[in-house]
Amino acid sequence: MTLLRSGGDAIIIDMGIRLDRVMIHGDSDISKLSQGELVKRGIIPDDSMVKNNVKAIIVSHGHLDHLGAVSIMASKYGAPIIAAPYAIELIKKELSFRGKKKLRNPFHVLEQGETVRISPEISVEFVRSTHSIPQTSMVVVHTRDGKLVYANDFKLDDSPVIGRKPDYRRIKELGQEGVKGLIVETTRINNEGRTPSERIAKHLLEENLLKVDDAKALVVTTFSSHIARVDSIVSLASIIDRTPVLLGRSMEKYVNIAEGLKIIDLPEDARLYGAPKPIKQALNRVVKDGKEKYLLIVTGHQGEPDALLSRIAQKKLPFPISKEDQIVFSADVIPNPINVANRYALEEKLKMQGARLFKGAHVSGHAAKEDHRDLLKMLQPENIIPCHGDLRMLASYAELAENEGYLLNRDLFLVRNGQRIEL
Repeated sequence: MTLLRSGGDAIIIDMGIRLDRVMIHGDSDISKLSQGELVKRGIIPDDSMVKNNVKAIIVSHGHLDHLGAVSIMASKYGAPIIAAPYAIELIKKELSFRGKKKLRNPFHVLEQGETVRISPEISVEFVRSTHSIPQTSMVVVHTRDGKLVYANDFKLDDSPVIGRKPDYRRIKELGQEGVKGLIVETTRINNEGRTPSERIAKHLLEENLLKVDDAKALVVTTFSSHIARVDSIVSLASIIDRTPVLLGRSMEKYVNIAEGLKIIDLPEDARLYGAPKPIKQALNRVVKDGKEKYLLIVTGHQGEPDALLSRIAQKKLPFPISKEDQIVFSADVIPNPINVANRYALEEKLKMQGARLFKGAHVSGHAAKEDHRDLLKMLQPENIIPCHGDLRMLASYAELAENEGYLLNRDLFLVRNGQRIEL
């Protein structure tokens, strides 16, 4: 969560939950925890320093670490929630999950390429970007003192499977007009080169799925929010003459909303189930008909204990793994100790039951080092605040920025949660 103040007005950009902290407290249902307890556990932001002149809450995209706390915290401010259509529908779904009917905040849809006036001091513009979820934008905040660009998260994908490539024309225009400050993610700053296009992930999936043994089960696991990836997997199912069956509560949520907004169009034979009973019924039907007739697309690539693939591996669902059944991981491990341990345990259980594992059918949704350098050259910001990474990532970004002529504590600032910068 980022607070920006200009004159007497303020806006909040993003309001997320910290996903690794949710896993640490995996035995807790966060929908039943108080806001104070969620802050204490480090799951949602501590907004105690925020005053009451917040004029808007801006959501850059639909991932939970950017919007997951809106349903918990936004009512406190009463300010309008401004987001793209997909993010707004996800916020509404999170409200229903927490047992709330609505927020007192009005919703305002802002499409990419549009600008909205927030107050006499502030306007907000969405600039088309690419990431691993639809309708991700760079947020440009126009103030009397200059423009601030919030690029958290992004990649520069010229061949996205869904949607259009970033709006380079507008990004370069902003650089020519003058950018006072850039707040920028650092997740893959230590990866050399540029992040490959999502088109490459589709090719990697083709190499795995088109060689599948026709007599064996085929299960693919990926991020349920990665709608482009899900669309690629579903389209490949028809090529190998298998019926796609999408399983998992979050899979149902993200895909249903994407289909409702016409971001994707599932084929008529596709099946989508999120609730426990329909999932069990679907798995029973798959086993009865013959596992070789279906392609399962499931949650659980990080080894989360309650996700579908983990429950299959633990033999808690009616889908026995047979020798040489094929499991494709279309997602890398998110590098924190809990994920690494959970994923290792999942893989070992699957291998012990005879499954063949295929990993690496994935490309990241985050910019690598040379993407960051490209963005800096286009925007030419006066000041830079790296974010969305641990201290090592922030420092690595600082080294890149210093190579481009910036200087730490002059126009390049490393800050921790709760600290403030005045430009």
